Amino acid sequence: MVDDTVLGLFERSVREHPDRPAVSDGGRRLTYAELDRESDAAASGLRARGVGVEDRIGLYVERSADLFVAILGILKAGAAYVAVDSRYPDGRRDLMLRAGGAKLIIGEPAWRDRLAHLAAELVTLAELSEVSPAGPAGPVAAAVEPDTAASVLFTSGSSGEPKAIVLEHRNLVSFALNPGLPRLTSADRSGQISSVSFDAFHFEIWTTLAAGAEAVVLPPVPELLAADFQRQMKRYGITAMLVPTMVVNHVVREDRDAFASLRILQVGGDVLQPSACRDLLGGRFAGELYNLYGPAEITTACTAYRVTMADAESDLVPIGAPLPGVSAHVLSPQLREVGDGETGELFIGGPGVARGYQDQPELTDERFRTLTGDDGRPVRVYRTGDLVRRRDDGALEFIGRVDDQVKIRGYRVEPGEVERGLRRQRQVLDAVVLPDGTADDRRLIAVVVVDGTPGVAELRAQAARDLPDFMVPSHFIVVPQIPATEHGKRDTAALRELLDAHRLRRESHLPPGTETERYLVELWERLLGVENIGRNENFFALGGHSLQAFQMHRRISRDLGVKLPFQALLANTVLADLAGLIDQSVAGGGAA
Repeated sequence: MVDDTVLGLFERSVREHPDRPAVSDGGRRLTYAELDRESDAAASGLRARGVGVEDRIGLYVERSADLFVAILGILKAGAAYVAVDSRYPDGRRDLMLRAGGAKLIIGEPAWRDRLAHLAAELVTLAELSEVSPAGPAGPVAAAVEPDTAASVLFTSGSSGEPKAIVLEHRNLVSFALNPGLPRLTSADRSGQISSVSFDAFHFEIWTTLAAGAEAVVLPPVPELLAADFQRQMKRYGITAMLVPTMVVNHVVREDRDAFASLRILQVGGDVLQPSACRDLLGGRFAGELYNLYGPAEITTACTAYRVTMADAESDLVPIGAPLPGVSAHVLSPQLREVGDGETGELFIGGPGVARGYQDQPELTDERFRTLTGDDGRPVRVYRTGDLVRRRDDGALEFIGRVDDQVKIRGYRVEPGEVERGLRRQRQVLDAVVLPDGTADDRRLIAVVVVDGTPGVAELRAQAARDLPDFMVPSHFIVVPQIPATEHGKRDTAALRELLDAHRLRRESHLPPGTETERYLVELWERLLGVENIGRNENFFALGGHSLQAFQMHRRISRDLGVKLPFQALLANTVLADLAGLIDQSVAGGGAA
């Protein structure tokens, strides 16, 4: 088996490192030889059930060593795996298994009832490993070619129905062996935390197995955080990870040394914040930090950038230069190359470009194009829909999405540029800018994470100093962290819910009517980072907590000379009610 299929990469590691650990999950550890034997047995069971080349097999199991056995067994039978995260809602799971064309589903024994309504039969690894009366059906790995389908991944579906992306063996190999990415050694232990349905899993399985390293299946990120993330990394001996960007942005805010034991930390999936890089690189982390970029359609990564402290002190971390073998075309709407420093849409070519979308030829033709390369030859590319610009040193900077552009008072605005402007403020750790309103009354809403307690008025004033007036957000919503999906990307649906709640507040807004109410509005806006507060709103419903209520209690006592019992304040958390209580206390001599 040659090295241009992932099975070839795995077989080479089996020959070179048969007794080294390949995967562990806290319950058991398999060497490369043991993983090879168990996956052979699974492949034999699949072949006995009629599975062959280019078939699709659903994969619906918990993250464990068995996950690796099942995937290798599917590939050795010649088929492609349709990986479904076991945490997905039933509707999403069923859509993926149906649209992915699953002929069989490898699942957990206790989950048969969950999938009984589907046409595809559920089988377990134990059942596949049983030898049939006619004898085992040998694996057909020799029939697998570089252009054989290996994996079917689904887009997030944030802008419509999820699409099934068909990745071939050659695509996965191009990522696992790309010399532009940090190389693992057989002594490395890579931490497996990503969803099997997310393309970061390609690093955790194929880059790891190609190097003869060990994949360590870790508990979910919330459990790692609860148990001290830094301590858990040391406990499991993790040396390399590819972590969703939003996870890194959040984790290092809680513990800047959480990844200190790693020699390689790669991030991808969203915008890497300079503030997170400052925290990480300013601590005890002494390894290599890489920012990766790439839609799932080009197999995990097509650009990479080694992040330094100088980048952390800037207002934007680049996504880097194209990896070896990758071509990056920055084009105008007329599909002409733009100059350095100019913004254009990114088209990517190279060995990572997927086969296309399964059973959607028209959509495939729309997103996968053919351009003329620098040598005059045709080159197949994927149209990313992302706006970038190329720096003088060849590194690319991510600007935003083509379909995110909006008109504000006649000006075309890219929300990503506004986000970048807001992040120039040292107190702004993260920011997302969303359009709101109709075409005639379009405005920008900023959802921000801040360091300290800067008031909304202060944020807006600074934005007005840094940005043209039509790019200054009309409203600011301060949150503890930007909502993220299980894949570590921005949770667009949750952000829209925030926007809807903000809109509802505006529509039901009742302005303050007394001096005391106006005082409380100003106090609450500073404490809570919320603007345009009305007299009918509740302190805790606006995001307040007990510590902030205590701060409010002290401010009222200091500013107004009113000594309210703290419990009386907690019993009157609607602004108008609290103002009335204060006025009553003042009229009665200063105590309620």
